[in-house]
Amino acid sequence: MPSRDPDQINKLQKVRMHLGESAGKGREDVQGAKRAVTGAMQSLEEMELTFKRDIKKRKLELEQSIVQENVGQAARAFSPGKMNRGPSDVLKVDGLLLTPEREKGEGGTALEEDVWEPAMQVDEDGEEAADGDGTDVAERGAKRAPPVNSDYLPLPWKGRLGYACLNTYLRATKPTIFCSRTCRISSIIEHRHPLVDPTQPEHPTKNRPDRTQKADVSLGQKYVQDLGIANARDIGKMLRWNERFGIKFMRLSSEIFPFASHEEHGYKLAPFASEVLAEAGKVAAELGHRLTTHPGQYTQLGSPRKEVVANAIRDLEYHDEMLSLLKLPPQQDRDAVMILHMGGTFNEAGGKPATLDRFRKNYATLSDSVKRRLVLENDDVAWSVHDLLPICEELNIPLVLDYHHHNIVFDATKCREGTYDISQPEISLRIANTWTRKGIKQKMHYSEPCAGAVTPRDRRKHSPRVATLPPCPPDMDLMIEAKDKEQAVFDLMLRFKLPGHERIADVVAFEREDQDRPAPPVKKVKKAPRKKKAKGEVEKEEDVQDKIEEADVTIGGFKVTAENFGMGGPLGRVYWPVGFEDWLSPKKREKKVKVES
Repeated sequence: MPSRDPDQINKLQKVRMHLGESAGKGREDVQGAKRAVTGAMQSLEEMELTFKRDIKKRKLELEQSIVQENVGQAARAFSPGKMNRGPSDVLKVDGLLLTPEREKGEGGTALEEDVWEPAMQVDEDGEEAADGDGTDVAERGAKRAPPVNSDYLPLPWKGRLGYACLNTYLRATKPTIFCSRTCRISSIIEHRHPLVDPTQPEHPTKNRPDRTQKADVSLGQKYVQDLGIANARDIGKMLRWNERFGIKFMRLSSEIFPFASHEEHGYKLAPFASEVLAEAGKVAAELGHRLTTHPGQYTQLGSPRKEVVANAIRDLEYHDEMLSLLKLPPQQDRDAVMILHMGGTFNEAGGKPATLDRFRKNYATLSDSVKRRLVLENDDVAWSVHDLLPICEELNIPLVLDYHHHNIVFDATKCREGTYDISQPEISLRIANTWTRKGIKQKMHYSEPCAGAVTPRDRRKHSPRVATLPPCPPDMDLMIEAKDKEQAVFDLMLRFKLPGHERIADVVAFEREDQDRPAPPVKKVKKAPRKKKAKGEVEKEEDVQDKIEEADVTIGGFKVTAENFGMGGPLGRVYWPVGFEDWLSPKKREKKVKVES
């Protein structure tokens, strides 16, 4: 075996040592990297846990919005058989009320399901203070005292049922009928530029505003005003549809004239909309229908911010001008009210007493026309009937009772949740008097929470339909505030056989007889190529048989007159079952692909 050179041996040893050191460092680097990754993962897990806790806390703070005034005081309430119970006769569950009849079972002991808990702390804004122990809001909501409802039904019904703003059946027609076409402010600004070809109608891709040309403010204003004109034209169509099916009460959308009360992009309705609104008012006058409006939640006269109050006054002036331009007869004009919420309580600016003072001050600055139309409504966040009734009596403002809102926000020292206590003469007559002394027909609102709603936040959401009528006078103007709009009114009409129910029939799924239907396409005939036959062979029948394509539409086309358009056809087929609104539109055709074997 040949001997190795010592220098080579030294070099090999050095290389081995270097490789060993590198491997050791590599192992250390890998281990360090693993430790770094592990530490990073732990940090991320801690961050995720903290984030989840923060989200849960914020969710609880949002959901904990049960509003009860003076929950720390001894509570008293009215019972069906005794109207003068003292504080000792009523116990609190979660700040609500429980009468002795519910407190004890047959054996005289507390019912097991009635678990007593301390009343929740509620701030001036109607928000529950976060519990330190993280008590589940849904559990507390489920354990609230059961509502006490009246078993009275206002039958035979002599009043008017109404719905708000949108008609689901007419909205699905082609072309559509509704009063809420709107746009964005950016669209108004864009349409200050003339079209690429002003002689042609606007097209979403082929004829858009040309931004290279000089902007003209009047063009943008005309664009938004034209939307308002289109909305106002559909009011008369909706009123005639309502008359066809026995509905004589409707709330007009606040978006009929988009951005009319905006500080920068706003505009007066007269004279450009005077004629179209007068035409709509003429239809309402002929049919004897009641029209009202409901300015949005940001229209607040009690706000401590001057800009909010200024915006609110402009919005009220807009709604008043729209109703005035309808030119309704005297009584219908008085009944055309504007419903307003008091809004926030602004705890940082003095709470409810200071809010009421600001409302008084700002109300005094309103025009007489706005004052004649303004009415207040109890809400589902902070302001109960008992909060608003004194100022309504003081300032001669009618009060709208909303039963659904009352079930969420009520003065626990004066009444209980449910329709019974709030319908007692002691309170109902006071509410009615706020209307009669101004010569305005009283109206109320009714809705119901969605099934399974427990927390106050969830209970505020309106259900698609309502199951019953509230214990209101049988001649009441009752606004049904439900997601399915006129269909919720139809439900009540059909269930209680109210006047007009015989005019309503179920829709036929995906078919409509009240709008134009195009004629079916002409069947195309395709002749199969003839097969070459042998000399002397007789031509077979199947060789010359035509192949016919199936038509896409099997029902013949027809035209509908303008008078009958959207009216449900001869049988009045306008009622669709809950959850089947898609039946109002034609069924989408499914293309069948032939698979050759």
